[in-house]
Parts: sequence; structure tokens; C-alpha cells
Amino acid sequence: MYVAVKGGDKAIENSLRYLADIRRGDRRVPELSIAQIREQLPLAVDRVMTEGSLHDPDLAALAIKQANGDIQEAVFLLRAYRTTLPRFGASLPIDTAKMQIRRRISATYKDLPGGQILGPSFDYTHRLLDFTLAANGETREAPKSDEPVPEGMPRVADILDHEGLIELEIPDDEDGTVPDLTRESMSFPADRATRLQNLARGDEGFLLALGYSTQRGFGNAHPFAGEIRMGELPVSFVPEELGFEIEIGEITVTECQMVNQFKGSSKVPPQFTRGYGLTFGHCERKAMSMALVDRALRAREFGEEIEAPAQDEEFVLYHSDNVEASGFVQHLKLPHYVDFQGELVTVRELRAEIEAREKENRTDDDELAAAE
Repeated sequence: MYVAVKGGDKAIENSLRYLADIRRGDRRVPELSIAQIREQLPLAVDRVMTEGSLHDPDLAALAIKQANGDIQEAVFLLRAYRTTLPRFGASLPIDTAKMQIRRRISATYKDLPGGQILGPSFDYTHRLLDFTLAANGETREAPKSDEPVPEGMPRVADILDHEGLIELEIPDDEDGTVPDLTRESMSFPADRATRLQNLARGDEGFLLALGYSTQRGFGNAHPFAGEIRMGELPVSFVPEELGFEIEIGEITVTECQMVNQFKGSSKVPPQFTRGYGLTFGHCERKAMSMALVDRALRAREFGEEIEAPAQDEEFVLYHSDNVEASGFVQHLKLPHYVDFQGELVTVRELRAEIEAREKENRTDDDELAAAE
């Protein structure tokens, strides 16, 4: 992986100081605080936490500041820090049906039990620049309902599941073992749990492009957005020394369930299939893209012909990691002086051969013209 380029100590020191100076910008402008980034750039913080595989808004905000706002670099910083942390074990699975919901929409049922909850979204904006933000930066507080949002809203997939109209979710491993692709090398075919881990860490732009490709025919997926919900959930853990469940914190997550074309066989009646996406924080576009690609990657499971990039798990899983991809692309900045000189000699020799051949042809033409 590309981490840093070698060079003269003094030159590198000056480059780092120059980078820090650019990050700080004009000293007449007050410096951004970590709290300001965390509170006022929440979507960037959520994306860095999701792709960095570490839920810590303060550290994600620090990474964004240190990276001069470069999201991929911030993801790299957070993942690097993550490797220094001890691992105590795996938390218990979260139950998103118990989510304290802030946003919940469905494109399949208009009248959901509990209702559609629009929450915070760009969907209803006119995409016009708001110059009042530049003028005074003031924002009115959002109105609050007198009635709290009910707890324990059923998921749309549960409604379909109640009628047996959608496939059952069956864990890959019945004993509940959680694979960890950060500690184990990727092998193929990868199970769904590993694929979902990879997609959760995957670059949002890459997954968005792949998800879009499936809708355009490269993967033949035209699903319904069964449900997108965002809100807060408790996280629980069972320490070995205690032997009982304790709540260790609360996280915000976005979940997307895509309801895809139905499948059936001589043994299984026709039923809808699923695509699933889950992210830290409010990352709706990422969760939807993840759900589209998850379903495309299940092609082999449903006996579908693999003919599009989004259905090829090796292509998707190896190339969706933006830290790995960035490293391989940026290694081109490393010195390649010897390689390039070798190619330069070859190009000069080829050009000399061509020029000699053209000169010989011109001589033959001149002699022929003189003879005529």
C-alpha cells in the first residue's frame, strides 16, 4: 500500500509544514473546531465513520480536519487509528425494528403502520443556493411534534415476511460466528456476511456507480425501495467475566431494504428477494447503493447468469475499498526513473528505425523519379 514517498528530510519537512499551513488557511479566519465539524458537517462525519469502520464522531471530525476535508484521506486516517485499538469481542446483533426513528420512508406501502416519517432529507429541497447562510448563517430551529414517534415500528420486510412473500433471512453461520475481513484474508466465494462487511466499508461513489449500473441493465435489477429508516439504536455486549448482556452505548444507523424481483422453483413458491444496506450515521445514498449491489452479488445464489461487473464479487470486493484503490493509483507517484529510462530508450530506437526506413523509401523514390 502506498503510504509515503521517500525524499530528502528537509524537503519532506517543508512539504508537511506547507500542507499544514494550507489546512489552516488565512489566519484572520477563525480556526475550525472539532465540535464545529462534528455538529455542522454531520454527513461527512458519518461517511468517514462508515468507510473507516469506526464509530467515533469526534475522531472522524478530527480526521476530516487533518485531511484538509479530503474524505478518502480522512477514511485512511481513521482506519489506521482503528488498527491500534484492542478488540474485546463482537457486540450482540442490533435489532433495527426497535430503532428510535428519525426518518422512515417506503416506496412500496403508502400507509405504513406508524406512518411515513420524512425526517431530515435533501429530497424536498429545490437545490437552490441559500444566500442567507452566507449573509448571517442563522438557521431556524425545526418544529417538534407534541407526540413522540412510537417505538418498535415493524419493518416493511416483516410485513411481507408475515405473508411469506419474501425470502427468509438465514444467517450464513448458525452458531453466530462473525467473520472479520480486517483480520482474515479475503477468499472466494465470499459468504454474504463478508460481502456486506466489505460493502459497508466500500467507497460510496464506487457503490453508487455500480448500483446505478444495475438499474441500467448491467445486472438486471429493478427493485423497489421497501424501506429506508434512520435513527438511534442501543448496542449491547456480553462480557465473558459477567456472562450477561450490558448496554455499552447508542449509535445512529441508516438501514435500507430493497425488495427485488421474485424468484421461485419447484420447491419454493414465488417470493421477493432482498438487497440489504446498513451504515453508521445518516448515509442514505450509501445504504441504498449497498443494497442494490448486495442483491446483484447474490446472482450465483439464485442461479442467475453472472454477466455484469456488479454481479462479479471479486471485481466488486477488491475494487470497492477506496483506501486500497487510492494506494494503488497513487503509487504511480513513486519514482519510476529506471523503468521510464528503459522505455525511453526503446521509444528512441523504434523512432530511429522508422526514420531510417522512411529515408530509405525516399531514396528509392528519388532514384525511380530520376530514371523516369
